[in-house]
Amino acid sequence: MLVGEQPGNEEDLRGHPFVGPAGRLLDQCLDLAALERSAVFVTNAVKHFKWEPRGKRRLHKKPNLREIAACNVWLQMEISRVKPRVLVALGATGLRALLGRTLTIDAARRQFLQHSSGAQVLASYHPSAILRAEGEQAVHLRTALIEDLTRARALGASTA
Repeated sequence: MLVGEQPGNEEDLRGHPFVGPAGRLLDQCLDLAALERSAVFVTNAVKHFKWEPRGKRRLHKKPNLREIAACNVWLQMEISRVKPRVLVALGATGLRALLGRTLTIDAARRQFLQHSSGAQVLASYHPSAILRAEGEQAVHLRTALIEDLTRARALGASTA
């Protein structure tokens, strides 16, 4: 199961997670990690698109702790129904929602983390962070995401 932050503008309009630019990048990374998107449940920690107007555009605004907590009941229901062996937190908001505490992605990638359901939690970078990064930093973040997705695939297969 992959857990992102919140729907973006395109996701909000279409009603599905990760169908915009970040979703297209995620699909590429899933392919390179030999994971089929249809075999992975993809969701967000926060279920609504928080935004602010900028001219004719709706720009993303980071959800706050109250919004993460308010939506957590739905995330926990999804986890209990899907029963994933591995949860991949895409970004700090997804990680916060899964663990109930704040960790940086860099620190979390070096730790063994477990969800209250028993599923192993892996932290990685959100595809939108990769899209915002430039040059060598973007390459580094993308490589890390592919490595983390590959590790999630292996962990999921080994605990089957």
